[in-house]
Amino acid sequence: MSFYDILQAWESFPFSQRLQGYSDVDVRRALGKSKLDAEDLLALLSPAAGRHLEEMAQRARQITQNQFGNVIQLFTPMYVSDYCVNHCEYCSFSSIYDFPRKKLDMREVDREAAAIAATGIRHILLLTGESRKDSPVDYLKACVKVLREHFTSIGIEVNPMSVSEYEELAIAGVDSLTVFQEVYHRETYAKLHVKGPKRNYRNRLEAPERGCAAGYRSVNIGALLGLYDWRQEAVIAALHADYLQTNYPSCEISLSIPRFRPFLGEYQPDSDVTDRALVQVLLAYRLFLPRAGITLSTREPARLRDKLVHLGVTKMSAGVSTAVGGHSQDGGTPQFDISDERSVSEIREMLYQNGLQPVFKDWDILIPN
Repeated sequence: MSFYDILQAWESFPFSQRLQGYSDVDVRRALGKSKLDAEDLLALLSPAAGRHLEEMAQRARQITQNQFGNVIQLFTPMYVSDYCVNHCEYCSFSSIYDFPRKKLDMREVDREAAAIAATGIRHILLLTGESRKDSPVDYLKACVKVLREHFTSIGIEVNPMSVSEYEELAIAGVDSLTVFQEVYHRETYAKLHVKGPKRNYRNRLEAPERGCAAGYRSVNIGALLGLYDWRQEAVIAALHADYLQTNYPSCEISLSIPRFRPFLGEYQPDSDVTDRALVQVLLAYRLFLPRAGITLSTREPARLRDKLVHLGVTKMSAGVSTAVGGHSQDGGTPQFDISDERSVSEIREMLYQNGLQPVFKDWDILIPN
């Protein structure tokens, strides 16, 4: 049984009706428990829980300190190709947009990596558009070989792969995987993914589990909040993470909480995810999944990121460009607009001012050259 089978059982669940039915008593009951179940998760994401954010925040902060201490891991995404065969309504890399596509050669990869490493970053996330033709496994392996000269931990966020392909990349030096389902609601998924292999809902849904099976030390998942009702999406994403934690206890499971951001196209989501809603999702994730990593990206404005660093966050991106070669070359089309444009040193100083320790390295790639 995979999470796909579990998810099918939730598809007929009356989310809106049930979420509206939770009371202050239900929320306080959940806050009083040391181990939460799905019913508690629903209560903490209900409208009623919006009246208890301060209590949730205090408990989330305590849990985070107990589990992770006062540290925040910093990383930077590195885009090496924006060629993509998918037509996704919400992404600048979509195949329908006519702009000069870019793909870094190995000398350019080395220059980009050197520019990022000069900031002190030692954990990198390698990203491409989804095109097996333009970013095949061999190309990714060649990139990883270059990146190993600069970084101690290499993650990937690329098209979904098979277990054997993930294993190939693990042998090359990849130790973590990020795969966002984007939207768990199946009808919305079909509507937003118009063309290309990304239309295969189940293949994408089961990709994180294939990464776990391939032996990656860390797997990161998430929903792009705003594409569908944020409460329902947060419930399913948390249940997905719980499934992976339960079935792959040796793998660190993390959740990201990205919100929709402006991009090259004109699509606008139906669901408005306010700052207060984002905070509620973050807190519910931390209370429901005490051991999970939680990533807060530069999609969020600096003022908000500064306020959330104590409330469950364990990882933050810094010094970000979402364009191919954006750290060492001019031009390029960003995948989406970022909000927090601060440098790595500015993020580091902000964390120190908040009594937190920025971590640049907590993992080494131990494989033969």
